[in-house]
Amino acid sequence: MLFETGGLPSYELPEDLERRYGGHLGFDEPRVYANFVASLDGVVAIQGMNNSSMLISGRSEADRFVMGLLRACADAIVIGAGTFRASPASLWTSDYIYPDATAGFAQLRSGLGRSDAPRLVVLTARGELDPDHPALQAGALILTTDAGAQTLGDRLPGTSTVVALGGGRRIDLTEVMARLTSDGHRVVLAEGGPTVIGGLLEGHLLDELFLTLSPILAGRGEAGGRPGLVEGAELLPSASISGDLLSIRKQGAHLFLRYAIPG
Repeated sequence: MLFETGGLPSYELPEDLERRYGGHLGFDEPRVYANFVASLDGVVAIQGMNNSSMLISGRSEADRFVMGLLRACADAIVIGAGTFRASPASLWTSDYIYPDATAGFAQLRSGLGRSDAPRLVVLTARGELDPDHPALQAGALILTTDAGAQTLGDRLPGTSTVVALGGGRRIDLTEVMARLTSDGHRVVLAEGGPTVIGGLLEGHLLDELFLTLSPILAGRGEAGGRPGLVEGAELLPSASISGDLLSIRKQGAHLFLRYAIPG
């Protein structure tokens, strides 16, 4: 730990997790927080490449641990359809991304009164999801539009639930968060993609951002396809959002930054 502001909320972390993280972690509730890894030049994904975040992170073990720890704290994890499709084997659980700390993650969730795993919530306006994806087989909440629900029909396994949030071509993130709150999900982790983060920022719904800054340089070609942290929302010059730095951690050449985002 290089820096941390005083008085941050603190859960009672198991000793193994506290040692690996280098200190305490916790959240006021309700809370919506996001986690991303970005290259040194600001790229967070490479479109057309599965699991590109692993390449961007340089396959950092510390980044995978932080992902697991943040998942272990959450009631629910929200992802967009693009992120879902780009991770064709993921289960979005702590032990999936960092199995070495499985026991500690389970102990933390038990102590917080959480279920065995956070509820996976997939946002899809068009309903274009692979019903054979293992995360849908394990069980997920699919929030979509009326048209998306019609496209999905009865194709998904019975373990997953589809909820239509109305007409239109986009999903309203305010409605999404209202639905999760009504379901009792008070601590929500957003893992992308950039369009989801843009919607959360536009709706003043994001409370915190965890950003892993990787030393990898990704570069951008003329064809594009390498988005930054926020897509689909123009903030400057009309909306200026400035994060408040809460902590800095370092592992090798990677920096792990935590920001509070003003409402």
